[in-house]
Amino acid sequence: MGKMFFIDLTRCTACRGCQIACKQWKNLPAEHTRNTGSYQNPPDLSYVTLKTVRFTEGTFEKKFEWLFFPEQCRHCLEPPCKGQADVDLEGAVLKDEATGAVLFTELTAKVDGDMVRSACPYDIPRKDAATGRLSKCDMCNDRVQNGLLPSCVKACPTGCMNFGDEAEMTELANKRLAEVKKVHPKAVLGDPNDVRVVYLFQRDPKSYFEHAVAELETGPLTRKQLFARMFRERA
Repeated sequence: MGKMFFIDLTRCTACRGCQIACKQWKNLPAEHTRNTGSYQNPPDLSYVTLKTVRFTEGTFEKKFEWLFFPEQCRHCLEPPCKGQADVDLEGAVLKDEATGAVLFTELTAKVDGDMVRSACPYDIPRKDAATGRLSKCDMCNDRVQNGLLPSCVKACPTGCMNFGDEAEMTELANKRLAEVKKVHPKAVLGDPNDVRVVYLFQRDPKSYFEHAVAELETGPLTRKQLFARMFRERA
C-alpha cells in the first residue's frame, strides 16, 4: 500500500515550520529574496527549496480570507516525471517499492530536465543551473525507512501535516472531509486516487494555486491523459 501524506489546509496557519524543517533536515541553504508585496517567501520552489508555503488573499462569500498552501511533490502513483525521464535514461527517477516515494537521482543530470518538468501536472521539478540535476521532495525517505516521520510532519504544530500508511491516511482524510463539509460544503480532497500527498481544500483548489490539482481546461487530468500529452510533446 505504501505511505501517504494528508495535508489538512483548514488547519494551516502558515507558520512555515514545515518549510524550515525541510531546509534543516536536507541541509539546504537559504535563498536571497526580495519583498514582493506578499508574506510568501521564498516566492517559488527551486533546486534548494523543496517545500514552500504559498499565500493567497481574496474575498470569498463577502469575507476576506488568507488561503495557505504548503506545496510539495505529490508522489504520484503513476509518476509522469518518471515516464518522461525513462525516455532518456531509465534509473534517473526511481519509485521506492516500500513507501511509494518518487525519487530523483544524480542521473537526472543526463535527462531533459525541461521535459521532465513539463510532464509534471503540478509543475514541481526544479533544475540546478550548474549541474543540470533535478530536485524535489523525496518524502524524507531516509527518515521514513528508519521509522521516523518526514521532517515537515514532525515540525507541524497544528495537525495540518499528517503522514502514515495509505489506508490510515485515506480514512483520516475522508473523516475530516465529512466534518469540514458541514461548515464548508464545497470542500474537496485533491486528486485522492492519483497521488500520495492528498490535500483537503475548504474551497475551490484553484483559489489556492493554479497547480494545486491536476487539470486540463476541460476537467481533471487522468494519468492516461498525462502520458498521452507527454509523449505527444516529446514527438
